[in-house]
Amino acid sequence: MQHLAWMNVHGGAGASTLAQLVGGVDIGQRWPVPTQGEPTTVLLVARTHAAGLRAISQTLDVLRRGEQPPGVQIAAVILVADAPGRLPRQLNQRIKIIGSAVAVHRVPWVPAWRTGEVKGPIPREVSALARLVVPATQ
Repeated sequence: MQHLAWMNVHGGAGASTLAQLVGGVDIGQRWPVPTQGEPTTVLLVARTHAAGLRAISQTLDVLRRGEQPPGVQIAAVILVADAPGRLPRQLNQRIKIIGSAVAVHRVPWVPAWRTGEVKGPIPREVSALARLVVPATQ
């Protein structure tokens, strides 16, 4: 049984790639449907560009208002690098604010993923996510 669902908060965030690498259920850009057996614990996925961080903030606001489907909870926010190199200061500040509300995990830029090559060694940050998806008790 899969314990977590990967949910993109905007198109192209990376949930499909992450689910393929470490497991879990890729539910695309929608809330899970618990009555259909989908996991009720969600990893929200976004890119680290301004639009991605804005989409995360808007999704977290839905949660703050309690407008998500009944029983759905957020395990963490997964931020996938949108480009190589360091982020601009204003984006890092937004990530810090998001991190004050929910656990944030960062995934670095992986050039091979752009062309769909997900084989080979994965970054240690992604390996750490695997422990969230499938608990060690299994």
